[in-house]
Amino acid sequence: MIKVLIVEDEIPAQITLKKLIDKCCPDSQIVMTLTSVNSTVKWLEENPNGADVIFMDVELSDGICFEIFEKVKISANVIITTAYDNYAITAFKINSLDYLLKPIIEEELKRAWTRCVERIETHREPNIEALLDIVSKVGNQADKEYKKRFIVKAGEKIVIIPVDDIAYCYSEDKSTYAVCRNGARRLLDYSLDTMQEMLDPKLFFRISRSCIVSINSIENISKHLGTRLKLQLNPKAEEDVVVSRSRTSDFLEWLDNN
Repeated sequence: MIKVLIVEDEIPAQITLKKLIDKCCPDSQIVMTLTSVNSTVKWLEENPNGADVIFMDVELSDGICFEIFEKVKISANVIITTAYDNYAITAFKINSLDYLLKPIIEEELKRAWTRCVERIETHREPNIEALLDIVSKVGNQADKEYKKRFIVKAGEKIVIIPVDDIAYCYSEDKSTYAVCRNGARRLLDYSLDTMQEMLDPKLFFRISRSCIVSINSIENISKHLGTRLKLQLNPKAEEDVVVSRSRTSDFLEWLDNN
């Protein structure tokens, strides 16, 4: 059996990925599911040969998955999963690593799995140094492309939402919603983590685990419970919109720089 480690901090995404692996990856055995950089580093240190293939989401609960490579040696085959599309995809694939875009397509997963199995059978190790070099280039890329519009279902209709029309996004009861400038609320097909990757960080900021706001929707900011901040948005939110304590400093810096 080929041992599989999943590194993904969203429960719905975990469930979806597990189902796809069961369906598309023969002879696979999921040995562990982790949600953070720190827990993954710890597990890999304690289980250096514990996984043959690792599926990694980019954004985790405590950082970016690429930090893992800098802290612990990885000999397993790595399949990066993310909603963000850029020029690095081809580079990942030619350097014995794979890169799958969410939502993951079965045929793409099957091809990535086949490549992993071939490398395992021929005892070829993935080129992790190439990955880190690519990540560095991606991180320095100034002209990243972000989503310009979203297509959502509204009853029997298909609605196009330009990103400029989104005032804020929030998660509630395992669903994600976008609130438009006209007050309309639209159910999205993406998680909030995925939305964060797809939206331009100059225009949108994730103020908490459950909310992303547009800089153009902020009308007023006031102090709230010590060091926290409370936002007044347009259109007005049904509940208080509060910047989490751990993100207050970054939020103020974001406002100042944008």
